[in-house]
Amino acid sequence: MNDFRDRHIVVAGAARSGVAVARLLAAGGAHVFLTDSGKVSEAAAARLQAAGVAFEQGGHTERAFGAEMLVVSPGVPDKSPITQHYLTAGKPVLSELEVASRFEKGRIVAVTGSNGKTTVTTWLDHLWTTAAVPHLTGGNIGTAYSDLVEGSTAGTTSILEVSSFQLDHIDRFRPAVSVLLNITPDHLDRYGYRFEAYAASKLRIAENQQSPDVFIHWMDDPVAAPLVAALRQRPQPPRILAFSDTGEPEEGVFVRDGHIVFKLNQTEEILMRVEEIGLRGRHNLHNGLATALAARVSEIRLEHIRESLSQFEGVEHRLETVRVLDGVTWINDSKATNVNAVWYALESMKTPLVLILGGRDKGNDYAELVPQIRAKVHTIIGIGEGKDAVKAQLGEVAPMYVEATTMEDAVRKARKAAKRGEAVLLSPACASFDMFENYEHRGREFKKYVNQL
Repeated sequence: MNDFRDRHIVVAGAARSGVAVARLLAAGGAHVFLTDSGKVSEAAAARLQAAGVAFEQGGHTERAFGAEMLVVSPGVPDKSPITQHYLTAGKPVLSELEVASRFEKGRIVAVTGSNGKTTVTTWLDHLWTTAAVPHLTGGNIGTAYSDLVEGSTAGTTSILEVSSFQLDHIDRFRPAVSVLLNITPDHLDRYGYRFEAYAASKLRIAENQQSPDVFIHWMDDPVAAPLVAALRQRPQPPRILAFSDTGEPEEGVFVRDGHIVFKLNQTEEILMRVEEIGLRGRHNLHNGLATALAARVSEIRLEHIRESLSQFEGVEHRLETVRVLDGVTWINDSKATNVNAVWYALESMKTPLVLILGGRDKGNDYAELVPQIRAKVHTIIGIGEGKDAVKAQLGEVAPMYVEATTMEDAVRKARKAAKRGEAVLLSPACASFDMFENYEHRGREFKKYVNQL
């Protein structure tokens, strides 16, 4: 905590985590100045003023370039002028995640991955609540870690969703348990369109872990396999455990004869039948296995794990049934911001579909969706900035392709196209920032117009 006392620190970015870390640093005795190239919201300005944090907006003045170190919000890329200035000068550049972790008094369970991390983080929160274990939950979802960590104690667990952007500038961040769910192409625009750079960023979650820390990964992920193999070769690697529904890892959790089985310390324990998991779909089986394993190595009892796995109902904006109208099921999957997430959504669907795709494209390759679309989707509705890319790659794959100018327009066109016994799926494969504040805003707008039908 004393690392930052009396230090002159600039925070770049006045979004949720930037404001939170500025307040945390100021409370810890640092001299903090926040800078944002855009506008600082009234709510953010009020929080900063209450904490005695000076700030500027609409650009970076000379004061922003003269501190001892820079702390960056996840939304500030490395190529930004202010980040480049500090990196070139050889001054420390830290993420909000790194700073907050220096104030942590308890243990950390951290979850990352291209898909599923919000579901698993929320599921872990549900499980810890079910077991009545003191915990705090947030990070890349909900409450910023810098706002959470002030409530940590020696007896609490901080359950964190962690993005690659948050991991890019860690230094000492060390979870007691880390979970890497999967690695598929996403955010490549932030990594110079180099998939290997994005993958390496994800594995940084284990960078500072040692024995007796635990690292959990999906055994069947071909991208993570060589990275995990390299992790094993470190002088003091963490305990490496795996989850799988197709094979049996040396240590971890797997499926055998329809049962979920733990194999830890050369001892096997049967948890429950796969069919008893409350969430459907293979992707949710993976999520449930990862959640169960993280809980088990955290010494949570089997009965609490069983109860949570059977009762958890999922998260908003992830394959969320909005309503059934005239025999048509409307499903909000706004959180599907990359192609792989859409693939899993399509895999879980059993009825003919109208699929709404598009938004701010991140260099998507839609080729892996082609077999699923041909088998299940009769109409694609393209929206947002990415609709041209959707049309170019998928416009002739489904029998019908139409475009919509707004979400309301997309919902109206979807209603005309969908028939009784079918479904309309919003699963965009793109970021939301072209038309909406975030994926939650996009999902709420979809639900609003669906409920107005």
